[in-house]
Amino acid sequence: MRSVFSVTLLLLLVFMVTTEANKRQKNHKGSRHEKTKAASECSSAETHYGKCVPESGDCGEGLREATCNDRTEKIACRIPCNWKKDISDCKYKFGHWGECEAASNTKSRSGTLKRAMFNAECQTTVKVSKPCSPKVKKTRDKVQ
Repeated sequence: MRSVFSVTLLLLLVFMVTTEANKRQKNHKGSRHEKTKAASECSSAETHYGKCVPESGDCGEGLREATCNDRTEKIACRIPCNWKKDISDCKYKFGHWGECEAASNTKSRSGTLKRAMFNAECQTTVKVSKPCSPKVKKTRDKVQ
């Protein structure tokens, strides 16, 4: 009786291990990395990438077209929600925010190009601006 129980337990263990291995193999085949790799057999220099188009709204997960020779495929991409849409494929190094301009109620800063992604055509320098904060910084007085 003991040997039958041991054999049954061993067979159950082998079945569970093979099932888990099959699950991992199936998940690996459909991974995002492999889909991106299969988008084109050409090098990145030969491939022309379109702009990232978000699935909904102005930011988040989306798709971009990758074209090489006569083959066009869509690959996954992402636009950060806190970033400017027109320079999203270009990476810049920015300085500090400038002082608030009273006439326009905005402050600005400039950035220099660090890297162009997906063969994007990028400006070497850009200037971005944002509205000034309505909060006035308070100074603390020492009370004795």
